[in-house]
Amino acid sequence: MLRILAFLLLPLTLVSQSTAAEPRPNIVLIMADDLGFADLGCYGSEIETPNLDRLAGDGLRFTQFYNTAKCHSSRVSLLTGLYCDQAGSEKLSRGATIAEVLRPAGYSTAMVGKWHLSQQPTDFGFQRYWGHLSGATNFFTGDDTFRLNGEEWTVPAKLNGRPFYTTHAIADYGIQFIDEMRKTEDPFLLYVAFNAPHYPLQAPQKDVEKYDGKYDAGWDQVRRERHARQLEMGLLPAKWELSPRPEHVPAWDSLSQEEQQWEADRMEVFAAMVDVLDQNVGRLVSHLQETGEFENTLFLFCSDNGACPFERTRGRNLKPWDPASYWTYDASWAHVGNTPFRLYKQNQHEGGISSPLIVHWPAGLKAEKNSITDQPGHLIDFMATFVDIAAAEYPEQIGDRDIDPLQGKSLRPIFAGKQREPHETLYFHFSTDRALRQGEWKLVSAKLGKWELYNLKNDRTELHDVSDQHPDRVEAMASEWFRLAEEVDRLSKKQLKPVTNKRKPLSFRKDTSEQLKKN
Repeated sequence: MLRILAFLLLPLTLVSQSTAAEPRPNIVLIMADDLGFADLGCYGSEIETPNLDRLAGDGLRFTQFYNTAKCHSSRVSLLTGLYCDQAGSEKLSRGATIAEVLRPAGYSTAMVGKWHLSQQPTDFGFQRYWGHLSGATNFFTGDDTFRLNGEEWTVPAKLNGRPFYTTHAIADYGIQFIDEMRKTEDPFLLYVAFNAPHYPLQAPQKDVEKYDGKYDAGWDQVRRERHARQLEMGLLPAKWELSPRPEHVPAWDSLSQEEQQWEADRMEVFAAMVDVLDQNVGRLVSHLQETGEFENTLFLFCSDNGACPFERTRGRNLKPWDPASYWTYDASWAHVGNTPFRLYKQNQHEGGISSPLIVHWPAGLKAEKNSITDQPGHLIDFMATFVDIAAAEYPEQIGDRDIDPLQGKSLRPIFAGKQREPHETLYFHFSTDRALRQGEWKLVSAKLGKWELYNLKNDRTELHDVSDQHPDRVEAMASEWFRLAEEVDRLSKKQLKPVTNKRKPLSFRKDTSEQLKKN
């Protein structure tokens, strides 16, 4: 409120010369961890996410927003507006962070949650930080990487009067930092990096029990129901077929009763983790409303990759509210999380790289409320958007770091309800998975398997490979992928191996009966 009053008291001559007609907004950028495209209510899920659904209902949803399919690489792109290796990967040696760019423009900067990169957020422009530097942590007991403003922080048994749980604590410190930043007249940037619902699947008992029996019908039924809701809400066109259950996922009816119970139990925990995440988004929203900051706060909510297929369960006999437990789910429920797409976290098929993106900004969003856009966007676009909205300057150098030219494009025209000039090319890479998107065409390879070509306008679920029908397009797009990989993303020669002429067999799920015996 102080910032709005200060703006109103400016001399008229200064106001007329201002580049913006309104005060610059606060920015709250929220990233979930391993949340699939279809894991929110407003994207088709049965999981209760009323707070995020409300933001979507009063805001804008993207249906073609992209990440990099992996935790650390998505964080690099979100922070820098560059492709991961282009920015220097986790060292950020060629990238400026959004905090380093917005601070000189007059923003206060803070971060809470998972870092998963080199050094600490306070080394890269964030004035305040609480969270863990590790890529994953025990939600009840944490680990030894927790930091508060650059100093070691020991995880307590209780925080603010209740048992410690990382998702709650992230919101606790987010609220604290908001109050600290509001003491100045500066707008603020708050980056909230939830570790949920990344494994281990751990949640408070009452939140897990809320979903008891919810998944007894199994993944085949739940996935069909999610897809039906997506079609009903107009999120996706019916012409995109629901991708079938892959061979590495068994039919639900083929499982024994014991196996079905175990599988339903662990999905209940995942749902509880998403539910608790949503509760804490609601706490942040309520606090901003109570302090008068909500109207001119730009909220963005996304995920770092698609749902995770990795089976790494230990201690299956322990309850998921026991800090000693370590449950995960596998490709079976991840296939549900990425409805209607194929494949998962790490893959550059749509299941791996498609994120929800919810945008809410009462004072600045001109797109119709509860609207849905199919204009493509990418995590690299956040930096360009913030530079645009904050009237900031993107640097050529920070300290001894030479900064690469910005890759992203501002999303602001889409926020205004307009058609944005799209990216001519979007490049994707993680490990031996690759993709390139140009307009409605997408070229993709999994594990150095043959290049597949899809027309995303007609077939975004990637069921009809047309590479044999368009060999010239495959050759041209593959050549462009290698050019970008070498000249822009600076991949090593080892990472530039040619693809093979055959699709590689993909197997993600260990046999359930064997897992039951081992765990």
